[in-house]
Amino acid sequence: MNNNHPWLRVFLPFAVGYYLSYLLRNVNAVMAPELTHEFALTAAHLGLLTSAYLVAFGAFQLPLGLLLDRFGARRVEASLLLVAGLGAALFSLAQDLTQLVVARAMIGLGVSSCLMASFKAFSQWFALERQASLNAAIMAAGGMGALTATVPIGWVLPLIGWRGSFVILALFAVAVAAAIFSTPEKPATAATEHFAAQLRGLAKILGSRVFWRFAPQSALIVGGFMAIQGLWAVPWLMHFSGYSREVAANHLLFMGVGMLSGFLFIAAFITRLAARGLHAETLLAIGMAAGLLLGLLIVIELGSTYLLWSAMGVVFSVGNLSYALLARNFPTQLAGRANTALNLFAFAGAFSVQWGFGAVVDLLQARGATAHDAYQRAFVTLLTLQSLSYAWFLANGRRKAT
Repeated sequence: MNNNHPWLRVFLPFAVGYYLSYLLRNVNAVMAPELTHEFALTAAHLGLLTSAYLVAFGAFQLPLGLLLDRFGARRVEASLLLVAGLGAALFSLAQDLTQLVVARAMIGLGVSSCLMASFKAFSQWFALERQASLNAAIMAAGGMGALTATVPIGWVLPLIGWRGSFVILALFAVAVAAAIFSTPEKPATAATEHFAAQLRGLAKILGSRVFWRFAPQSALIVGGFMAIQGLWAVPWLMHFSGYSREVAANHLLFMGVGMLSGFLFIAAFITRLAARGLHAETLLAIGMAAGLLLGLLIVIELGSTYLLWSAMGVVFSVGNLSYALLARNFPTQLAGRANTALNLFAFAGAFSVQWGFGAVVDLLQARGATAHDAYQRAFVTLLTLQSLSYAWFLANGRRKAT
């Protein structure tokens, strides 16, 4: 195989898979008004529906790490994407909330391997010095999916409706599964490792101090950002800021552009920044602090909303540096399990925030609060928890250094 083939035959199919994963993760944000109207959903119902994706996705991360090490990226992701396609088809046919939740969970399960399988495939086909830029590049593909889930979906909805949109997404998932199944694959590095040994490796990760340094921040800050971007940004901008659905979707587009720009910046400059003394851990700490500040500015309505939401996308693109920072503390054969374990916490946090945010809004409105005040208090609660997780991250970093 010549040097061009890995890029064309490995990177591109997995990049399209992650593009689809991010598109399916965020598509409900723009469709929320239609789903709410047709099924008479409360805010808590909407949060539960959208976060069903995150529950299934996150719950499968630990088994996924074992499967990727044993069977490899190609077979695992291609098989799971067929489940995503079936889930999207069932979502398009759903007649009640229960059917929507089950279908949404199937979609989450089906795309649960898209990022981690990419990392696994890249580790087999590309040199170590290219890993940081390739990982950022695959995240940029996800950023393109986030962009597609904003204004472009808003354009399509009046033409084919939300049901027609999910039919197209179902067909797309099957096509991507076929493309990934056709990629080459080297033998899985842990294929001969006994299952008990794999579990011992996983237990070593979960029992380590370094893992628990990153886990709370990934759950509440990274997961919280995923929850806001994937669902609550549009309702927030409509009920708190008073914008129309179209203007709110435009804000999501700007956020997606910001996130994509951040991923591309990391892909191009992370090595140069490290050479000049700005290491990935420092960049992560700066990015998370900036994200908390931006959240505060959004809550107190200080500054241009377009600028604030765009900047939010930029700074949270650095959150994914946590995976590389964690994995470097373990042997190479454990890196996949370390990444999926951290991913579990990110998605568990995203689920909790997506559901909990809506529950708090409903509770406060039931007690007489206006929509504006209810959304504001829910966001303040989230920022408080995120700040505590950030303080834990910093404190444990100092403890490690001493």
